Amino acid sequence: MPLRLIFMGTPDFAVPTLTEIVGAGHTVLAVYTRAPKAAGRGMAAQETPVALQARRFGIPVLTPATLRNPRAQEEFRAHGADAAVVVAYGLILPKAILEGVPLGCFNLHASLLPRWRGAAPINRAVMAGDAASGVMVMRMEEGLDTGPVAMVERTPIGSDMTAGDLHDALAPLGGDLMVRALAALERGSLTLTPQSDDGVTYASKIDKAETRIDWRQPWQAVHNHIRGLSPFPGAWFEMAGEGAPVRVKVLRTTRGEGSGAPGTVLDEALTIACGEGAVRILELQRAGKQPMKADAFLRGTPLARGAMLA
Repeated sequence: MPLRLIFMGTPDFAVPTLTEIVGAGHTVLAVYTRAPKAAGRGMAAQETPVALQARRFGIPVLTPATLRNPRAQEEFRAHGADAAVVVAYGLILPKAILEGVPLGCFNLHASLLPRWRGAAPINRAVMAGDAASGVMVMRMEEGLDTGPVAMVERTPIGSDMTAGDLHDALAPLGGDLMVRALAALERGSLTLTPQSDDGVTYASKIDKAETRIDWRQPWQAVHNHIRGLSPFPGAWFEMAGEGAPVRVKVLRTTRGEGSGAPGTVLDEALTIACGEGAVRILELQRAGKQPMKADAFLRGTPLARGAMLA
């Protein structure tokens, strides 16, 4: 018999999971998501991607600022759900919420736990140069991503893959995996395995202070840094402009040929020297402009061989 569920999620990453759950025939009684935020040129309030999808399905949307007060907890229990599914929701679930549904709260996490517990697992995996990532369904407990794991789906991380590419690969995998886990939960055959105490790492939230490119690092570290922050928030450098320096985000790179002083432009194809080796910039974005390929960028912004990037 299909499950009665509460869905809790916010960004684009969570939308495929909500869609798959509805498509599998489960009843989603309510969707919890973050409140609308002012965005865009007009600074109009914009609902989250999950809220927009929930409204397409005709599912009630709730946007509590906290789940720590008794009123919110009673409202959660009053739905009469069997379980809750949580995907990048953005609010801490206190014990009263975790215990507010009889079968438990199940989280889809975008890493191979216990590696990269925390807020930015996709970015950190790419920044660290990991060869593989994946999605895991775990039953939630009070610790940060410490709960026992039900199912896992793995995927390789290509040598030039960006965090955005990995995000787009993992989101549909996660939707399929969660539906399979819910089917096992429905049958009473879901097996939970405690996480290992070995290999625990934490994916801390990306700080703006770490987004500037340090060309003094070896090429592989520079390359991983750039692709791990692409497309958002974006790794950046500064170049000389008319008057003030101009900030440029780098969105895609690959290994380049040559060497020189770190930050030196080595050729007409935007190959930049690093502390060891070089990277070739494939796609970038000048402040206030659209992303563009390197050749298009160079047609409007010549960067001669020997120029220095800071």
